[in-house]
Amino acid sequence: MADQSIPEARTPGTPQTPQASRNPERALNGETALNDGSPEGASHQDGISRRRLLGSAGAGGLVLGAVGGAVGYAARPAEATPLASVGADQVMFHGKHQPGILQPLQARGHVVAFDLAAGAGRKEAAALLRRWSETARRLMAGEAAKQDDTDVARDAGPSSLTITFGFGHSFFARTGLEKQRPVSLDPLPDFSSDQLDKARSNGDLWVQIGANDALVAFHALRAIQKDAGQAAKVRWQMNGFNRSPGATAHPMTARNLMGQMDGTRNPKPTEADFDKRIFVPESGSTDPAWMANGSYAVVRRIRMLLDDWEQLSVKEQEDVIGRRKSDGAPLSGGTETTEMDLEKTDKAGNLVVPLNAHARITRPDQNGGAAMLRRPFSYHDGIDTDGVPDAGLLFICWQADPLRGFVTVQRKLDRGDALSKFIRHEASGLFAVPGGAAEGEYVGQRLLEG
Repeated sequence: MADQSIPEARTPGTPQTPQASRNPERALNGETALNDGSPEGASHQDGISRRRLLGSAGAGGLVLGAVGGAVGYAARPAEATPLASVGADQVMFHGKHQPGILQPLQARGHVVAFDLAAGAGRKEAAALLRRWSETARRLMAGEAAKQDDTDVARDAGPSSLTITFGFGHSFFARTGLEKQRPVSLDPLPDFSSDQLDKARSNGDLWVQIGANDALVAFHALRAIQKDAGQAAKVRWQMNGFNRSPGATAHPMTARNLMGQMDGTRNPKPTEADFDKRIFVPESGSTDPAWMANGSYAVVRRIRMLLDDWEQLSVKEQEDVIGRRKSDGAPLSGGTETTEMDLEKTDKAGNLVVPLNAHARITRPDQNGGAAMLRRPFSYHDGIDTDGVPDAGLLFICWQADPLRGFVTVQRKLDRGDALSKFIRHEASGLFAVPGGAAEGEYVGQRLLEG
């Protein structure tokens, strides 16, 4: 069984700081851009627009994260009802890269794939992406949808909402754009751990939604579905969650449903080769020009066999992963961020980090430098009649080249990962996610109108 799938992405642990940033590198440290308070395009309730509410929070007195996770309020006008910092955080829709890649893990997420309707082609796809992009821009700014807003998120701010769009392999034949289909989008190979449900895999179009408020995330999902109209129908849809911001006394690495700290070695924007690993360059690439500054998303629904996993002792679980369960430190010693010593042995001469430990096998230096930016959600879809939970990971990883990223690592895991007996890959998809839309553009415009 293969799984590079236990993620390595951090979740924000405390409310955002008042000095918000529009810089994606700072966004990975838990900072996001705040609403500017402009009333343009706002919806109203009781005479106060949602954007004005955000403006009062941003200008007069931001919510501060105090020591130990306590919250302190600066002075603000008495007549204004401030939003908590989690609600006020806004991610910009327009930019070099699409939102939902560089931002911290959000508390709630939805992933959904669509197939174009019979008879729909390039023209209909372009109109759909134009509608979707406008809806994403408005909702991410804390505004109502342009038409038929459901009011589900009326009382909320943007809550770090991100909406991300991608194209599947089948999209290009449906729209007559086969010559623009990237070679990197060729179907993933089969892996021994795959037990894939084709009905819940792939798709013409893919949308990722994330937010720190469940109602905001659902509101976006509903708006995107309604916008599809007669042009596309839902192929599959999945729901996920992560730890909520502020749930821990200080920011720390997230835990997955196996209880493991999960995200220690995710690549960081401060690394010199980060962009090269994660994003398609603007020049010098074999990818088509419309993919410049874009990335490839591999999406896998990975069921965790929790009843089997939880029968293991903590020591046995740690040997499977290669890290301590309590604090995420490597079994070779140190703290969570200490470099793992792969050669260290115990008194009996046995390797401290087993040869088949998941953390050993997935290390970039054990895979020719292959790296992915993991940004997953956990999921739980109920308990069956035998009392077995249908739960696990909605694994989402980003890379400039899926053959060098996901496929390289997954093949290595396929040959002997200790974690493989406790997981099952049940759905899969690969999507080309173009770069961000500039002001006045919609996502995918350079493909659809090029």
